[in-house]
Formats: sequence, structure tokens, C-alpha cells
Amino acid sequence: MSVGAPRGLASSGQKPIAEILHPLSAAQEPLSPGLDVTVTVGVDKEAGLTNGTPVETSSPASASSLFNRLQLDDDLEADTRDPYASTETRDLFVTVDDPKKHVSTMETYITYRVSTKTSRIEFDLPEYCMRRRYQDFDWLRIKLEDSQPTHLIPPLPEKFVMKGVVDRFSEEFVETRMKALDKFLKRVADHPVLSFNPHLNAFLSAKDLNKRQGLALLTKVGESVKHVAGGYKLRARPAEFCAMGEYLDTFTQKLGTIDRIAQRILKEQSEYLTEVREYGTVYSSWAGSEEELQRPLEGVADSVSTCCRGLVDQSENMSQDFLPVLREYILYIESMKNVLRKRDQSQAEYEGRLEAAILRKQEDRTPVSLSSVSGNFETAAFTCCHFWECW
Repeated sequence: MSVGAPRGLASSGQKPIAEILHPLSAAQEPLSPGLDVTVTVGVDKEAGLTNGTPVETSSPASASSLFNRLQLDDDLEADTRDPYASTETRDLFVTVDDPKKHVSTMETYITYRVSTKTSRIEFDLPEYCMRRRYQDFDWLRIKLEDSQPTHLIPPLPEKFVMKGVVDRFSEEFVETRMKALDKFLKRVADHPVLSFNPHLNAFLSAKDLNKRQGLALLTKVGESVKHVAGGYKLRARPAEFCAMGEYLDTFTQKLGTIDRIAQRILKEQSEYLTEVREYGTVYSSWAGSEEELQRPLEGVADSVSTCCRGLVDQSENMSQDFLPVLREYILYIESMKNVLRKRDQSQAEYEGRLEAAILRKQEDRTPVSLSSVSGNFETAAFTCCHFWECW
């Protein structure tokens, strides 16, 4: 089957990916802000940050370059695209393996062995081996988001990963989740900032993590309340970040369409496989009752069996290799959107302080300090662009 030029997906109603310009591309015209944005801060022809730091503008925008990134490397140490550190300079190694099922009177859950080897002085021992469950990984990610609000935190696998998986304790489900948790923890351990977070230290070395999770539920509730109550409207969002948001929204729609199509293909393949297996059984029974046609009928039955094995392999490859990567990429987009929202919050806070300072100056009152808020705003803008380029 030949591969032609990428075409738009009929069900998405959007432009094809090949026509979506990268927000930091030099060939792109600056996008005008949305309806809620009336003014844009100064943006040069060459993309740059608010503190004057230039941003590299060469970035792939074609469909092939985007889909080439949908690769799940099992061995992160051999990943030459690692933007943080090489194997020779790393001093923290983590592994998630050995899932075990625990049954109690109250609940049934799965724990995973988290093995750590390190030479850092922040750890009391060079090696640790702890057992953690999914909610422990969720606690770690929440703490990382709270302590590093401007950083792109790697996504966790969804609590219920794939549609159609009824038994969350099945071997396939647990294996898929274990690989995703291992990848999440490796990414955090390889990060030059997140790997030194004290909450990661506690996660890897604390024997009883339950005591440290006492406020985990309250943290979630507080974050949701703050998100609802902290509504804000920016006066002037830079065109650079408007382009990022529009790019992520469109890309999310495209990947969502691909995900739905892949799910439909898997369902149809499963139904087709059931029918083909019945078809092969019919030919095998027919061969037993026809002596003259026995050999050709058995040949047809063998061919049908070969087709069944091919369908099984194809379905397994899609469900175990393609779909997890697709879902992971969608989750990464949500993480990037979260970083953009926090940057907008920093800008809104800065604009509010600036208005208060102008008002106080007009009324000859005590000026409001803008140094800390301005620093947070510039840091959020810088880290957002930095992680966009790395991502």
C-alpha cells in the first residue's frame, strides 16, 4: 500500500496536520489574539521571550515529522534525543517492575516494586527497594506540580487506560500500566530540576509513604476549588502563546480523531477475527467428510488459520504499541496546556499588581512591589517556551 500525501481527516472538520503551522515557525504570520484579547505585547519578527531571550524558530511542521515523534523507546538510556543528560553523567537510576496483587477486606489493588540506585548525597543509602501503588505515583505528580508550577511534569497513565478493558487486574492491563509508570518515573529522575525535588526523594526512599499523603485529598480539592474560583481574563496575551494554545487544541482534535478510528478498527478486527475462525472450522469439518477434496479443503483451512494469526498479531501490535503511545502523546498535550494556563495565571497576577501600582501612584500612596511577580511572570514565560522546544 503506497503512502501518499497526508490528507485531512473527514470527521475532524479541521485542517490537515500538514497545514498546521508550528507556532514558533519563522514562516508563520503572527496570530491575532482571541476575542478576549485586545492588545499584544511587543513581538519582534524573530520569536523571543519577554526577557529578551531569543527562541529557536526552526521546528518541524509537517505531518511526517509530527508522527515520527510518536515513538515509545523502551530503553531511555539509549535515547539519543534525551535533552537532559547522558548515561555517563547520570547519578540516579530508577526502575518499576514486579507487579503484585494485594487482596484485603476493604480493597484489592496492585503494587509495583520501585528500585533505586544513586550516588547522590541527598539519599542516605545507595540503593532502595520500595513497593508503591498507582495512587502513590499520583501523589508524587501532584507534589511536583505544586512545587514546580512552571515546569512540564511528565504525564501519568490514565487511571483506566484503555476502553474495553473490563478487568483492571488482567495481566495485559497491569503490564501496560507498569511500563507507563516506569517511563514516568525515569523521565522525572532524568530531569535536571525535578530529580532533586524532596518529594521524589521521599517517594523513592520513605518506608511509609501514607503519612506523607495525609493532605493529598485536600490538595486535590483545593486545586479544583482554586481553578474554579481563580477565573481570570488576560488583557494582552502574547501572540506567541496564543499560537501555542491554538496549535495544541488543533493537534488534540487530530489525535483524538485518530484514537477513535483506531478503537473502531480494533473492534472491527476483533469481530472479523471471530468470523474468520468460524470459517476455518467449517472448512476443517468439510475436509473430514470429502475424501476427494480433503487436501485442497485442508489447505484452505490452513490458509484461514494463517490469516487468523496475522490478524491477532496486527491487533496486538496496535493495542500494545500504537495506542499506548497515542494516549501518552495526548496526555503530554494536556500537561503542556496546564503549563500554558499557569503562565497565563502569572501574567494575570502581574497585570493586576501593575494596575494596583499605577492606581497607588496616581493617588500618591505607597507603591506596590512588582519585583517578585514580574520575576515569576518572566520565569513562567521562559520555562514554557523552553519545554515547548524540548517537547
